[in-house]
Amino acid sequence: MISKTYTKYIQSLHEKKFRDVENAFIAEGSKVVMDLLTSAKIVCERLLATADWLKENEQQIRKYSNVPLEIIEDFELDKISALSTPNKVLGVFKKIVVGPIQPKGKITLVLDTIQDPGNLGTIIRIADWFGISAIICSENCADQYNPKVVQSTMGSLARVEVKYTNLTDWLIKNRDIKIFATALNGAGIDSIKGLKEAIILIGNESKGLSAEVLDLANEKITIPKAGGAESLNAAVATGIILSHVI
Repeated sequence: MISKTYTKYIQSLHEKKFRDVENAFIAEGSKVVMDLLTSAKIVCERLLATADWLKENEQQIRKYSNVPLEIIEDFELDKISALSTPNKVLGVFKKIVVGPIQPKGKITLVLDTIQDPGNLGTIIRIADWFGISAIICSENCADQYNPKVVQSTMGSLARVEVKYTNLTDWLIKNRDIKIFATALNGAGIDSIKGLKEAIILIGNESKGLSAEVLDLANEKITIPKAGGAESLNAAVATGIILSHVI
């Protein structure tokens, strides 16, 4: 059985302030955990799993990691899981060290106040699908290590760098790269097919891009609509835009 102290430690990682203090986060589920374990960028501190899951996966784990493995019972997993329905494995990982993001010669996503964890996680996963290697987030975006974000990425967190910074400062610093802002009154996205280098701004789920960020864009783009919906989900919009760009 895991100790009460370690149980409380894992439970504390459900909250951002403790993740920041401990420089650690949790990931759950076989797909997410195995993808993070096989990444050269992410260090696993400890892996806790049911006996049947470890029996099935230990040989594969040892190809990539010497992480301490611990068998736990289902009721223990219930106590430490951030999921409504716990999976069979939970890993404790150290946060990724992200250096400066260089947007030259590639497509870079910039997210302004994306606050829904599910949206952020899905955007990271979409970016991974389209080969986007880096995302810049405003400082008030959802935390990439929120358990809901980690779960939504389905392992893409290991392949897409996410950097939090002051967007205005970062965009001014990189004004030599063309900046496209998603908006309701821009040019149709067919106009951006085949881009090889660009910064694409995605705004808040309900309010869109902040005025100071929008002012730094070179061009506004929009997804043409045929129906009566007022707006699109931020992650859905990101997927549609990238499908035209890439």
